[in-house]
Amino acid sequence: MKSAAYLGQGRVETSSVAVAPPGAGELQIAVAYCGLCGTDLHLVHGDLDARVSRPLVFGHEVSGTVAGIGADVTGWSVGDPVTVMPLAWDGTCDACRAGHQHICRNLDFLGIDSPGGLQERWNVPATVAVRLPAGLDLRTAALVEPVAVAVHDVRRSGLQVGDRAVVLGGGPIGVLIACVARQAGADVLIAEIDESRRDRIAGLGFTVSDPAGTDLGAEVERWTGGVGADVVFEVSGAAAAVRSATGLARVRNVTMAVREWEGEVVFLHEVAPGAADRSYGIQVARLAGLPERVLSRARQVLGVLESRASGQTSPMLDDLPLFAAAPPPKKPEINPLNAMLDQVRPDDLSPREALELIYELKKARDAGRRS
Repeated sequence: MKSAAYLGQGRVETSSVAVAPPGAGELQIAVAYCGLCGTDLHLVHGDLDARVSRPLVFGHEVSGTVAGIGADVTGWSVGDPVTVMPLAWDGTCDACRAGHQHICRNLDFLGIDSPGGLQERWNVPATVAVRLPAGLDLRTAALVEPVAVAVHDVRRSGLQVGDRAVVLGGGPIGVLIACVARQAGADVLIAEIDESRRDRIAGLGFTVSDPAGTDLGAEVERWTGGVGADVVFEVSGAAAAVRSATGLARVRNVTMAVREWEGEVVFLHEVAPGAADRSYGIQVARLAGLPERVLSRARQVLGVLESRASGQTSPMLDDLPLFAAAPPPKKPEINPLNAMLDQVRPDDLSPREALELIYELKKARDAGRRS
């Protein structure tokens, strides 16, 4: 069979290799289509060389049909249309036990950590196979995985019928998020700097803006009647877009960071200067891989600040888990914030300072992992 593999240093090579039969617990997929996403481009450019083994058959946006069935696999027949949810987790680590299998500590991202779909026959764990509806065109079905990303992001945002949503970045995922948001009943504006992309987006019936050539903030103000967007999806990964995101949103907004930020580091307290002071209800739905326990603390702190801003009574910050006494760390450098936290009092914290403290928690976690 033919396959395409990344060899390193920007080199991809096609070759003919023998077909291996599916092992126990595996399905063999006759791959019909395999899409290439941004992660694949990063891989080919060498950005993941520290992670991937080479040569690596990559690709994970796949559709095809079942060509072989391994031992102990039931419920499938040869010829069944299939796609893949390309994450395999161990089910035993703390993240998995807490219900967060997608950030398993031993996660196998198929097409990155193990061979992917750029091959004519692909053996995958049966647990990651997803049956496709009968009659669905396989070319279209190759988009199931990226569409699932868009559906997940829109669901996490809590977007409602009639909401106005701004999507920053009109690449494939940004457009898919816009399509899902529109299907969910929202009015959508997409900001994209590339002219050819803007033309295509406009052809899909979306309101589109050039953030490099117009005052996007003023345009969103006009578009929303001075209220601001209900939801902002930051999909570009650009520092400038990250900083502008909350400034486009109304009070008690939802801002979704869909892409990891590239290049320049953006500190939380630098995001949209002044926005935190007028919009305490920022939901940090995804933030550079922070675990749910830290996001939960962030929401609690922001909830306290929101209550204080509206004049309502609220629990003392000292009562929140963020400031609760932590068990002694295994190594002192794992938690360098103890001295700071011992001196923190609720009235000392502005919204920006609270967000900055959450960022410091992330740094403390990362320092612990390195030590």
